[in-house]
Amino acid sequence: MNRAPITLYTTSACTYSRMTKRFLEQHGIPYVEYDVIGNDAARAAMVAKSSQVGVPVIEVDGEIFVGFDERELRRALDLA
Repeated sequence: MNRAPITLYTTSACTYSRMTKRFLEQHGIPYVEYDVIGNDAARAAMVAKSSQVGVPVIEVDGEIFVGFDERELRRALDLA
């Protein structure tokens, strides 16, 4: 299935951000990562999309997920 790359808002210190990246990489799913520490534009975009400041924030085809929830990501990505 061709889809736009996933947009991932993270911080380097966040365990759940690392888990999300590992999950996407294990499934060969491309993503664009924005570390929101020190990147005001990325942080503002993340807050505008998710209405909160916690990470990770994951955007899949316009759908926003806050936090790492493997079950929800599998559903959104059509993974069995």
